[in-house]
Amino acid sequence: MILALDIGTSSVRASLYNESAEPVRGASVKVEHSLVVSGSGVAEIDADGCLAQLIEAIDQLGEKLAKRPHPISHVATSCFWHSLVGIDANGKPTTKVFSWADTRSRKYTEVLRKKFDEATVHNRTGARFHSSFWPAKLLWLRHERPDAWATTARWLSFSDYAAMKLVGDAGTSVSIASGTGIFDQRKCDWDDELLRYLKVTREKLPVIPEADDEPRKLSNKFAKRWPWLADSLWFPAIADGAADNLGSGCISRTKAALMIGTSGAMRVAYEGEPPAAIPSGLWSYRIDREKVIIGGALSDGGNLYAWMKKNLDLPKDAEEQIAKRPLGAHGVTVSPYFHGERSTLYREDARGAIDCLTASNDAIDILQAAMEGVAYRFAEILKQLNSVVKVREIVASGGALRDSPVWTRMISDILGRNLTMNTARESSSRGAVLLALESIGKIDKIG
Repeated sequence: MILALDIGTSSVRASLYNESAEPVRGASVKVEHSLVVSGSGVAEIDADGCLAQLIEAIDQLGEKLAKRPHPISHVATSCFWHSLVGIDANGKPTTKVFSWADTRSRKYTEVLRKKFDEATVHNRTGARFHSSFWPAKLLWLRHERPDAWATTARWLSFSDYAAMKLVGDAGTSVSIASGTGIFDQRKCDWDDELLRYLKVTREKLPVIPEADDEPRKLSNKFAKRWPWLADSLWFPAIADGAADNLGSGCISRTKAALMIGTSGAMRVAYEGEPPAAIPSGLWSYRIDREKVIIGGALSDGGNLYAWMKKNLDLPKDAEEQIAKRPLGAHGVTVSPYFHGERSTLYREDARGAIDCLTASNDAIDILQAAMEGVAYRFAEILKQLNSVVKVREIVASGGALRDSPVWTRMISDILGRNLTMNTARESSSRGAVLLALESIGKIDKIG
C-alpha cells in the first residue's frame, strides 16, 4: 500500500492506494484550508498552519485505518507549485508561504527584464520573469522586507518545509525545484547566473538529490506519533501539475491535459529534453530527470466563474440558457485577467475587463463571454504547444469542468477538438503514486 498526500492551496488530502494505483475504498481524508488573499496582491498561507493541517489529515487517516491496518511501504506526495517560504537557522519561518498568485513583487519583473535578456533566461530556466516565480519575489523581499531577508537562513518551497519537519530533511525534488524560476532545466541544477544577481548562495537553497527516487523515513518524533508509518519510505514531493498529468495518463508528446480548478492549465508531458526553443508564452519544467512537462497556466478559471456567481444576479438555469445559445452571439467581450495574467503574455499589468456592453445585455451574456474568454486563452496555449509538439488528444479534468458540461463543450468547440473527460477524481494523488510505483519497479513505465 502507498499513502498519497495531496497538498493543495484549498485542502490537504491523505489517501491510501494499492499497488495497482487504485484508491482503497473508505481510506481517504480531506482537510480544507484557504489562502489569505487581498486586493493588494496578497496570496499567502501560514507555514505552520498548513503543516498542522497536513498532520491532522494523516492523524485522521490513521484513526480510520486503526481497525483495519494496512502495511504501508511508501508515502508519495504532490504539492502546489511555485511557493516560497523563508526559514531561520532554527528552522522557524521568517515569512508566510507565498503562492504563485501573490503579485506584490510584480514591479521587480521589470527590474529583471532590464538586467537580463528575458528570452535567454526563459529558454534556460523555462520560466518568464513574473511575480509567480522566485526571482521577483526574492528581489522584493531583499528590498522591501530587509528584516526577513536578514534572518532567513534558507529559502524553501512549502513541500521542502514539510519534509524538513516530518522527515528531518529539507532536500527538494527536481520537480519542485524546476518550478521556481531559478532552475536550469537542461542541467537539472540551480541557475548560477540568477543566484549571483539575487545574492543567494547555494547553501541558502534546498539540496537537489542526484537521484529522483531517494526516499527517506520519518523523524523519531513523528515515527512515535504514527507507528503505522514508522517503516514507510517517503519520496520527495512532486508538483501537483506534474502529478495531474501522470494521473490523467497524459505522458506523451501527442496527449495534453487540460485542467480547470481554481485556475487553469494545459500541459504536455513526455520523456526527453525540453524543446530547443521554448515558445515565449509557455513554461517548461520537469517531472523528474527523464520527464519534461511544458504548457501554459491561466490565473482565471473556476475562481472567475465563482466571482461571476457571487457578483452577478445569475438565474439558477444560467448554464441551461447558455447551452442553447451560439458562441459570441451576445456581442460582449470579457478579458479573463481578473486574477492577473500568466500565459501567454505574462503581463503584470493585465486586468480583467467586461467590454462592449449595451442595455440589451444581461448577466448571462457576461457569464457566457467570461467562459468563452477562458476557452480562447486555452486556444492560444494549444497553438503554441503545437509549435513544439503535435497534440492529437486532450484529456480534460478539474472540478470546474466536472460541474459544467456546458463549459466543457464550449472549450471543445473553440479548440475544435473533442475532449476526453478524465474519470479519476484525484489525478494528482494518483500521479504521485504512479511515479512512486515506477521508482520502486512495480510498473515499467507510466502511460
